[in-house]
Amino acid sequence: MLKKIVNKILSKARPNNYQTLNRIEISRSKLIHNFNLIHQQHTDTAIIPVLKANAYGHGLAQVATALNSADCSLIAVDGYFEASRIRDITNHRILVMGYIKPVNFHLLDTRKCSFVVQDIGELQAIGQLKKHVNIHIELNTGMNRLGLKPDELDNYLTTLKQLPQVKLEGVMTHLADADSPKSDFTDDQVKLFDTMVSQILSAGFKPRYIHIAQTAGSTKVTSKYANAMRIGIGLYGINPLTSADKHFTDLEKLLPALELKSEIIKVIDLKKGDRVSYNGTFIADKPMRIGVLSLGYYDGLPRELSTRGFVTNGNQKLAIVGRICMDHTMVDLTDSKLVMGDTVTVISNNPTDPNSIAGIAKSHRLFNYSLLTNLSSSVRRILN
Repeated sequence: MLKKIVNKILSKARPNNYQTLNRIEISRSKLIHNFNLIHQQHTDTAIIPVLKANAYGHGLAQVATALNSADCSLIAVDGYFEASRIRDITNHRILVMGYIKPVNFHLLDTRKCSFVVQDIGELQAIGQLKKHVNIHIELNTGMNRLGLKPDELDNYLTTLKQLPQVKLEGVMTHLADADSPKSDFTDDQVKLFDTMVSQILSAGFKPRYIHIAQTAGSTKVTSKYANAMRIGIGLYGINPLTSADKHFTDLEKLLPALELKSEIIKVIDLKKGDRVSYNGTFIADKPMRIGVLSLGYYDGLPRELSTRGFVTNGNQKLAIVGRICMDHTMVDLTDSKLVMGDTVTVISNNPTDPNSIAGIAKSHRLFNYSLLTNLSSSVRRILN
């Protein structure tokens, strides 16, 4: 028994030198660049990086590690399972934004974490812990997803006053339309938010963090009270605004932090008329060389890119041929000198490349957020 325990400890301490065929490379310097870019635009505002959904596909532990040098007091996740994975990694306090079943509250690390508490039932359950807990209130200003409506706020604040060990650390809302070039709805949300925050302040509460904006909203929202903002997609170098938005250039210098690379595991010579992959949707119209990648839609490469997308090697574009499989993808090597064992870039961190997140989203009408969050957690992430 003791031998098993010792071997388990040693195996965790031992570096993992297994050579993978696929890897996601995350640039520490680009993450910090993106954080600093937004921070410099809002020097009097606390920046709360958002690491939910496996840090938007980039790797929760890797991004938490990279942000240890960032000037922030809080980082945010959605679920407590995410917080539990990084609480021993991060130097920062963790804001858990997602709903937690009250039956689980006694299991929470309340020293390292703060919690968004949505309703009276959650609030009362938190109060029963009989220990100090930092909470944030979410206000429903029109998203109609989570949070308190204006007519629910008084009762919530009355209950909160009866729980002296529960501290109101923050107040937040979520903007529903901040990425639209023109949106009166966002202005309406800001006005309602400020009205509700004024009510909270008048009740005697002094929250440290008042946050309304995300990346898109950071460029255009002016609140009387907000002193913090949550930065999600912008942290990873993706501009959520379209070029039609007058604020697009505010985020134009963001740098994508992720690259997905894969290795050619087989080279096949085709003759004219040979078919490739399921249902033979691709037929060679001449002699060709194709390379097989050990990566497919399970790993997060959208099947919509079948015979339409590209991977790259340096400046050379290599077309995807045939249907993308669960675990494999075929690419055209005819005009290249690539051989088995060579590496190609499946997702580029150069936003002008056709296989960048921006390029794929635009060319194939896919959602840039889900292109990132759909990347399988089984692909190794490497922080450079």
